Amino acid sequence: MKYTVITGASSGIGYETALAFAMRGKNLVVVARRETELTQLKAEIAKIRADVDVQIKIADLTVAENVYGLYHDLKDLELETWVNNAGFGNFDTVGEQKLSKIESMLHLNIEALTILSSLFVRDYADVDGTQLINISSGGGYTIVPNAVTYCATKFYVSAFTEGLSHELKANNAKMQAKVLAPAATETEFAKRARDEETFEYKGAVAKYHTSKEMAGFLLDLYDSEKVLGIVETDNYTFQLKDPQFHYATRAQTSK
Repeated sequence: MKYTVITGASSGIGYETALAFAMRGKNLVVVARRETELTQLKAEIAKIRADVDVQIKIADLTVAENVYGLYHDLKDLELETWVNNAGFGNFDTVGEQKLSKIESMLHLNIEALTILSSLFVRDYADVDGTQLINISSGGGYTIVPNAVTYCATKFYVSAFTEGLSHELKANNAKMQAKVLAPAATETEFAKRARDEETFEYKGAVAKYHTSKEMAGFLLDLYDSEKVLGIVETDNYTFQLKDPQFHYATRAQTSK
């Protein structure tokens, strides 16, 4: 049995992505801090695909020890796809941002993603059919006012994943590394980024996608040979593209 791992699966894009993979008969490991929501997800999957095995892992991935512990707990499973979806944002000027929140954001958006990506590549780079999909943002390619630090974390995700894709191809590895870059999506993102109890996208955001639509885009990326799946912010169309960042190949020295 092979498994698809999805972090941040308790809501939003992660939740809908789990449902989408389950519909394809993929066994799942769903990871988040909130057990109740993951239990609900497992029950929903059981209604539509009773043959799919769903394993729940409760973990706060802002803590490095928990990140390593999660991966260690999966050692007895055969993994096929890893989706690093867990992450959150922040809307503040740099001078006004709450540093305790920023520390957690850096740990989750950058540190946890890097550790889990590295461990997965270390064990599965030469396994046929394996994919690593890291969730970035349109803010990982364009800096958004009052979200500079958040965008910087997503620039890291984009550059890291695109660079990893180049590296895997240069080493003739069998794994594919890909990056999904959503624009505004109807999730809990805005609520947490703004530190508000509620946030209604309708009426407040001119254009946005639903989490289910974004999960569909993720599957389009999964099925393709392209590295980047990005929502164009000018017209909100989804495009599959080659890497956008320049990759400097090392010059060969002659003897």
